[in-house]
Amino acid sequence: MTVDQISSVADRPGSTANAGRARSTDSTGPSMTTRRHRAFYMFTSPWIIGFSLLTIAPMAYALWLSFTTYDGISPNWHFVGLGNYRELLHDSQTWDSLGRAGLFALISVPLSIVAGLGLAVLVNRPVKGRGLFRTLLYLPAVVPPVGAGIAFKNLFDQNSGAANGVLTFFGFDAIGWLADPYARYVLIMTVLWTAGNIMIISLAGLQDVPRELHEAARIDGASAWRTFRSITVPLLSPVLLFQTVTGVIASVQTIMPMLLAPLSTTGGLTTIPQANYTYMIHVFSEYFALGRYGYASALLWVLFVLILIATGLIFKFTSGVVFYNVDPEAKK
Repeated sequence: MTVDQISSVADRPGSTANAGRARSTDSTGPSMTTRRHRAFYMFTSPWIIGFSLLTIAPMAYALWLSFTTYDGISPNWHFVGLGNYRELLHDSQTWDSLGRAGLFALISVPLSIVAGLGLAVLVNRPVKGRGLFRTLLYLPAVVPPVGAGIAFKNLFDQNSGAANGVLTFFGFDAIGWLADPYARYVLIMTVLWTAGNIMIISLAGLQDVPRELHEAARIDGASAWRTFRSITVPLLSPVLLFQTVTGVIASVQTIMPMLLAPLSTTGGLTTIPQANYTYMIHVFSEYFALGRYGYASALLWVLFVLILIATGLIFKFTSGVVFYNVDPEAKK
């Protein structure tokens, strides 16, 4: 038998060679796709378990509480359905606090983005010791919020604060920084205190801008401001969008007014200035000062829905001005 005849016999569907090859394929176990799926779920299982237990389960529990009158202690609670939601629709304090939170976000988010981007532009320049400047400007961002709140409260204390110490040294009267109407300005200063976090993200975006575009603009005679406005900012638009969304979410959930408030016998709530009585402070008051767990849970779920709506609107109205190197809608 020739070699060609042996090959033709081996290639026949019913041949012994094909049967052995099929048996060897079946005996290899799971396919490569199955093994990849198993590996994916194995490596992501810690996050999935943590997200389910620490995020999904508490949110579901809060949703159930929002339909009850539970106070956290007494076993005598009632299911009220949408009663808590109907009540908050007619609660003027709820909407006033939400308006203050929205105003705070409207002021603090653009201000912090501009400050962080300005710092990023400065420390991106080829100057001596810029690594040290980057470190010093970023250090305040790693200070825990509680520590930052205590530091600012001591700094702007009316009797012993350093801010009033400087004013009295130059012959000015001491100012009640932590009371109305100045408390809101101190709250905004705490946002600028953490501008180093935005600086680091903006700096990473600046270093990703191709130098060839800046060189071409310089050759064409474009000024530094025109280059920044027409080249740098459009290429940084995805970074700015990310900072805007995360900034809005963080600002409406801030509890810094509570950390800035002086101590009192009612959990630090009565001394919070009216200008700083934001939505989350109202939620904290309903939870821990008044013990209305059901109503406070309804407030949190309303805030969650409003944040989703605000995020969707931001994406909708910025879709035409955000430049992506890769089409986000493209299929992979």
